[in-house]
Amino acid sequence: MGPGTVTRIGPGCNEPSVVKPAPPPHAGGIVAILILLAPLFLLFEVGQLVISERYLGIKQIARGADPRSLGLGESMAFAWTMLLVGYFLWMLLLLFISLSRGHALGLMLVTGIGFTLRRGAPLKWILVILTFEGAVRVGLLISLCALAWRRLDFL
Repeated sequence: MGPGTVTRIGPGCNEPSVVKPAPPPHAGGIVAILILLAPLFLLFEVGQLVISERYLGIKQIARGADPRSLGLGESMAFAWTMLLVGYFLWMLLLLFISLSRGHALGLMLVTGIGFTLRRGAPLKWILVILTFEGAVRVGLLISLCALAWRRLDFL
């Protein structure tokens, strides 16, 4: 007899039976936490749109001000950078959940295209690109929140 077999003792139980291992623990808690972070990143996206309007807004463009000269506080720059890194890591983790894979791919695609377009754009077009890119990402995040709300059975 090998590992995982049990011999039953009693009438009619002369053959060993195989004991199946317990199924792995359900990863629903991790899935729920990852998907339920969507409203946090939705707020971050809206805040990012507000900040980009402040630093790259129509008034700033009309004055001919360079947003790099306006200066962003060190603590604000650090927090913004860490949120962006966390946001991207969250998108990567969403790729492993079948429920959110399409949304994660969409968020990454929009971010990549937006970054590529912003790199070569003149300053006055950056606000337009950022606004459009942010609006598409907000739409994807709202869709992910709604999908998670409708499918609360994944918890």
